[in-house]
Amino acid sequence: MRKVRFHQYGGAEVLQVDEVAEPQPGPGEVLVRTEAAGVSLMLLKMLAGVGEPALPGSPGGGFVGRITALGDGVTEYQVGDRVGGIAAEVYAEQLLAVPALISPVPEEAAAADALGVVHGGLVALAALRVGGFAAGESVLVTNAAGGVGHLIVQLAKELGATRVVAAVSSPAKADFLRSVGADEVVCYPDADWGAPVDLVLEGAGGEVLPNRALGALRPFGRLVTLAGYGGTLDAGAVLGACASVIGMSMGQLSRHRPEVIADVRAELWRLLAAGRLRPASAVFPLERAGEAAALLESRGALGKVVLEVR
Repeated sequence: MRKVRFHQYGGAEVLQVDEVAEPQPGPGEVLVRTEAAGVSLMLLKMLAGVGEPALPGSPGGGFVGRITALGDGVTEYQVGDRVGGIAAEVYAEQLLAVPALISPVPEEAAAADALGVVHGGLVALAALRVGGFAAGESVLVTNAAGGVGHLIVQLAKELGATRVVAAVSSPAKADFLRSVGADEVVCYPDADWGAPVDLVLEGAGGEVLPNRALGALRPFGRLVTLAGYGGTLDAGAVLGACASVIGMSMGQLSRHRPEVIADVRAELWRLLAAGRLRPASAVFPLERAGEAAALLESRGALGKVVLEVR
């Protein structure tokens, strides 16, 4: 079968499609025929050698596909079930997953849209819930044009936000963000981000977190950090703003608040079926994984970057 791997560290150019043996599910695993896999910033970190991943390497992340075989002890799913979730190596025609990290996917959902719900949508709506969002509040989203951010913009408006501000790296993304519901678009270097907001959903990290995101809050506002891209907050600045800072981990939610995950997932599928949630994606075939990664490197992606497996 075909599988995207890298045999050395570097940039998007080191990705290649190899022919490898088909995997076999072990106890507690399922074998999935891949339909779509998500390309994320974690891929770029792996390619750069962060954490020194073993070579040859193959990226993990979100996927959608159909179960073709079950390992011993798997009773939650059957062969033929359509599922989505997270797995260790997803850029391949077939992949191995564990039942705890997958969930059913409706048959009628297009693969790229389903991937948007399974991964980015789950994070987006969970972040709004963790942040205590209520209708009538104002929201600011950083990394707003990304796979998670553009869905937060849509969901905040759908759930009754009076004002949604999208913060991004380039003004070239403004039209896209307004098309998905943003009331205002600002760029990270802009001197003025407009009136303070009730809730900031922070997905950019780095200097954006302490220098801009916290300052965008009104007194007693809330800031949810939802991406592990670094950045340090000063305790005195948090105190002075009377702000609440909340870290969101999907792993912790899944382990300790599974009912929240189940409720969020059900609501997302309802919104998608009703046409009230519209995941945006740039879709590439598996053999063009390098181009997909290069788009992410250039920070030019609008929505989710997706590899489609045919």
